[in-house]
Amino acid sequence: MIEMHDVWKVYSNGVEALRGIDLRVDQGEFVYIVGPSGSGKSTLIKLMYREEVPTHGIVLINGINVKRVRDWKIPHVRRKIGVVFQDYKLLPNLTAFENVAFAMEAVEAPRRKIRTRVEEVLELVGLTERMHALPSQLSGGEQQRVSIARAIVNNPTFIIADEPTGNLDPENSWDIMYLLEEINIRGTTVVMATHNKDIVNTMRQRVIAIEQGVIVRDELGGEYGYED
Repeated sequence: MIEMHDVWKVYSNGVEALRGIDLRVDQGEFVYIVGPSGSGKSTLIKLMYREEVPTHGIVLINGINVKRVRDWKIPHVRRKIGVVFQDYKLLPNLTAFENVAFAMEAVEAPRRKIRTRVEEVLELVGLTERMHALPSQLSGGEQQRVSIARAIVNNPTFIIADEPTGNLDPENSWDIMYLLEEINIRGTTVVMATHNKDIVNTMRQRVIAIEQGVIVRDELGGEYGYED
């Protein structure tokens, strides 16, 4: 699914965001990426969906070396990756249904399949009755559910979630986590960067901790391991 071998990322200002990263995420795993602010979590996540490329080393996504992918082929690589952001990134002038359908239109899915599939995933995330609402008419939790529906509508092999509960209250945060857990149980790999200590400590999945660009801990059933 995702492999990194001796990965370094050095930005143009000389900052070493990642140093010698080696990791592998297999099909069906649920993985938390944790660490202090500025530790390299966001850079690590961005490498996983080819928003960034390594300065040195190899990143394989579904067996594809992302550093060798030409820009025009990036959308093809991302077809099997679902991404969920902290700030939702919904198109404000499109309804919930249209935001999710847009992801299928972008990969040129047959029109006859779009309505059926979009309705299916909106039902999964509990938004059947809100499918015609604009983002401005939805709560933060509902907007994140639309974002998740959009991420899974094309049946990705894995989902990258970057602080998906960061803007949500505790109740909505847990609703989102139970939804991601259900998606994972159905077979989709989930990799999630988070600062939410309670969620990590309660759900007890694989935890990869990163500090100053280096993986310092990788354990199954791990804890968050940092003070608030």
